[in-house]
Amino acid sequence: MSVIECNDVSIRYITGDLKAIGLKEFVVRKLTGNYHVEEFWADRHISFKLEKGDMLGIIGSNGAGKSTILKAISQILLPVEGSIKVNGTIAALLELTSGFDEDMTVKENAYLRGAMLGYTRDFMDERYEEIIQFAELEKFEDYQFKQLSSGMRSRLAFSIACLVDPDVLILDEVLSVGDGAFREKSGNKMREILKKGITAILVSHSISQVRELCDKILWLDHGKQIAFGSDVERLCNAYEEFLQTQKVPQSEAEIDKLAADFKIRKEKEIKEQTSELRKMMGTVPEDEAYRAAIGFLKEKYPETLRDIDKLRD
Repeated sequence: MSVIECNDVSIRYITGDLKAIGLKEFVVRKLTGNYHVEEFWADRHISFKLEKGDMLGIIGSNGAGKSTILKAISQILLPVEGSIKVNGTIAALLELTSGFDEDMTVKENAYLRGAMLGYTRDFMDERYEEIIQFAELEKFEDYQFKQLSSGMRSRLAFSIACLVDPDVLILDEVLSVGDGAFREKSGNKMREILKKGITAILVSHSISQVRELCDKILWLDHGKQIAFGSDVERLCNAYEEFLQTQKVPQSEAEIDKLAADFKIRKEKEIKEQTSELRKMMGTVPEDEAYRAAIGFLKEKYPETLRDIDKLRD
């Protein structure tokens, strides 16, 4: 049985209707003949299935409909067409700092967010210390929430969601919060969670993060489903090439072409970087040159090391 199943889902926003403009403005516009509503389809005909333990990465440019489909899966929005079935409990991090009270303390807000996620007081008592330690906020428990930086707020929200026990975890641009050390810790926690069989959905503009963590990809563009599948490398390659060309693929063949073009472009970039390294190294001894080259790549081209390994494979 699938954990999440989206069948031909379409979601529409309506602007200018009575609920949006209010009764007074509605009457005025009706009397002046200036009343009209506009429809905007944020997502159109989206279909995919996720099994237990799957990690879905949703990719797409701004306005693609990524956050909208997450809200529908979280039951914040209802689809106008199609259906969404979710088997199990959901913990969703869509807007990290929403649902917190600015004047309450960090500890009080931790319990508040836990209650919003449906967890009991006893459960939160049991997990509270672990949550605060993971968020690295031990020294700030009695601070008012408004005194925290945005990164500290995000760490608390992420920690609460990840250290509880949902069946489905939904993450919207939250694995990039905090400094580099916390981002690495967040990634490790996600890998640990997935080993337990939790199904997760990640929206991220970091394609390297999607490549590393996800085993399925959903590619959206302006509400349209471009592709869904488990060939993560192929779809991520095609998407990265799309970001360069801005040419939306209309078929599987065009996706294949984008993926192939991406590999050609990356190979060319690697050759250029190698040439730059050779010029920089000059007559430095081989061992020292190797160490310097690795350091150079880590600093300026961190993804190149991964690309080189994959090309060798």
